[in-house]
Amino acid sequence: MRHPPRSVLLAVTGTLALVGSMMVTAVTASGAAPACTVEYSVTGQWDAGFQGAVKITNNTAAVSSWSLTFDLADGQKVSQGWNAKWSQSGRTVTAANESYNGQLGTGASVSAGFIASSTGSTAVPASFKLNGTTCNTDTGPTDPTGPTDPPDTGDGTAPALRVSGNKLVDAGGNTRRLLGVNRSGGEFMCVQGRGIWDGPVDDASVKAIADWKANTVRIPLNEECWLGLSNIQAQYAGANYVAAVKDLVAKVKAHGMTPLLELHWSYGQYTGNSAGCSDVHASCQKPMPDMRYAPSFWTSVANTFKGDTTVAFDLFNEPYPDRATTTVTQAWQCWRDGGTCPGIGYEVAGMQDLVDAIRGTGARNLILAGGLAYSNDLSQWLTYRPTDPAGNLAAAWHVYNFNTCSNESCWNSTLAPVAAQVPLVAGEIGENTCSHGFVDQVMKWFDDRGLSYLGWTWNTWDCGSGPSLITGYDGTPTAYGVGLRDRLRALNG
Repeated sequence: MRHPPRSVLLAVTGTLALVGSMMVTAVTASGAAPACTVEYSVTGQWDAGFQGAVKITNNTAAVSSWSLTFDLADGQKVSQGWNAKWSQSGRTVTAANESYNGQLGTGASVSAGFIASSTGSTAVPASFKLNGTTCNTDTGPTDPTGPTDPPDTGDGTAPALRVSGNKLVDAGGNTRRLLGVNRSGGEFMCVQGRGIWDGPVDDASVKAIADWKANTVRIPLNEECWLGLSNIQAQYAGANYVAAVKDLVAKVKAHGMTPLLELHWSYGQYTGNSAGCSDVHASCQKPMPDMRYAPSFWTSVANTFKGDTTVAFDLFNEPYPDRATTTVTQAWQCWRDGGTCPGIGYEVAGMQDLVDAIRGTGARNLILAGGLAYSNDLSQWLTYRPTDPAGNLAAAWHVYNFNTCSNESCWNSTLAPVAAQVPLVAGEIGENTCSHGFVDQVMKWFDDRGLSYLGWTWNTWDCGSGPSLITGYDGTPTAYGVGLRDRLRALNG
């Protein structure tokens, strides 16, 4: 959703500096720790190849650069990779750090992934060396097609979610719907130098959302703020930003609601059709995520929350490569595969790249992927949907009264076929009329089919330009917000 105009916007200037380090997960060793630890897994497999992942943990003195080497079995050849510079000579593979993730402190970890061709064998490498020092390994790769551990049930309040056919279910196999609100702020305040959240995110304000009988809160994020890039003020960036997100996630879960984290604003200069800004920085909605930072963002987010499947991920807010490209086929190919896309001047990260980044960490959290036309077009979503080795992918859709697909005829022809095969979540519903006649129609269509929807947005903006659900963070609704509040209370009260 486009955001309302601000009376004060801070201009972000200066040249972008490369990230000094990526967000890593601390690891505490028990007993006499080895110099380094490498966890190796096969996260996807097909007839002529496989997808692999490594998690490297440094248990000695901090290093400013790293290089991992290991030997693959005969017939295995790395063809591409991410979060490292991958190369291969004979059987020996080398993964060297990128410019943004060379720093590896004591007890810190970094993850990377790759695609390799094979003749059928996915044997585990016998040994690994980090900067020439031999590391120990785990017991072997994981097979995503085989038995898996039961899902994490979290803290006992919010449900652990997974896809089962075209439904979302919890750990007990009970069908779940995501019904709730968006909580905007984390995508724009930090890049504008005005804070992290727009309005309070204390327990009382989160409880007010729960009092509407919402069970889900979608939380838009900014990749530059999460990664701590140099153009973001330090107090709103990196570790401080991540800590604030983790705190809000914990509050949402404590009230029994599902936190849905999504990448909203991203890096990459775009000045073409429907451009939201000319800035290279993550200061507006771009047509597609960027390959430079978006995979690293999702690798870091996934590493942060991969032990908790009560947290769900929404890959990218509102893709619109169809406004930049000349054909619908080009737009859908760009959406899935990324790379060099017509009309977009930066290298694009496709939805498959982002799924791979998340799954490369071992995370099995629920993932949502929205379609074209600001997530309003799902007409070819089933044809181009990304491959998810974890089988935990759902479709996301957005609708406002001013969108193209905003009537039941379109919903019946384009949404119903998608909802018949995968879970469908309307990640944003709303209208700019300060009324709720349109969202009432949307909610009824979704209720009749047992589908999910989230209102935009739990912020105290002008409901005619936002739109905004509330006039106060105590949960006092606008004339527009009354419709969603009453519907949620009728369903879950």
